Amino acid sequence: QVQLVESGGGLVQAGGSLRLSCAASGRTFNYYTMGWFRQAPGKAREFVAAISSSGTSTYYADSVKGRFSISRDNAKSTVYLQMNSLKPEDTAVYYCATGPRPYASVTATESEYNYWGQGTQVTVSS
Repeated sequence: QVQLVESGGGLVQAGGSLRLSCAASGRTFNYYTMGWFRQAPGKAREFVAAISSSGTSTYYADSVKGRFSISRDNAKSTVYLQMNSLKPEDTAVYYCATGPRPYASVTATESEYNYWGQGTQVTVSS
């Protein structure tokens, strides 16, 4: 059974940085694309970033491009989201996710992800 556990959220001032981690278990981590999504209060969940199984391909939402960086350590079965230059509008619960197919292409399509973590809260104060 696939389990995803996020950590690293918290309260930070605008302009600050945070690094989120997502530890995966239950299957061979390095076969699968990983993604990060977020959901702000009263809004739909939205795509943030994705990384291919090998780590060579990444994809970002326009709203975070140039500020956020996704990476993975396959030896540790962990994916990271480095968030810099944070803005109040980045405030949300952040979720990591993965899909059912090995070696899938990076995608922003939420329906391509069927395993989700419990989320970690990120709050950016102005």
